[in-house]
Amino acid sequence: MRGIGRTTRGAIEQLEKAPAHLRKVEIEADQFRIFEQLENYKSETIYFEQQRAINQVRQWVFQQALQGTLGTLNSTLNNELHLCTISANIGLFEVIKEITD
Repeated sequence: MRGIGRTTRGAIEQLEKAPAHLRKVEIEADQFRIFEQLENYKSETIYFEQQRAINQVRQWVFQQALQGTLGTLNSTLNNELHLCTISANIGLFEVIKEITD
């Protein structure tokens, strides 16, 4: 190597170091891909949890609306039943009044 110039020696040294440098870069690239995958997984998990929370709220709102509707329906039916009973009683009183008059 005595007759080889300084530039050539530097180039040979760089070529000798190239496989190790390439492996280092490949490892860094793998680590970056793993990091990206973790970030994607994290984003997907957050999205899933948000959708689950939204669905729970929707279900709760639906249950509240259903309970309110059932309460209104029962109240209305009870009022109608009372009105029908009162109307029937008035009709009976009118019949009894006609009979007694």
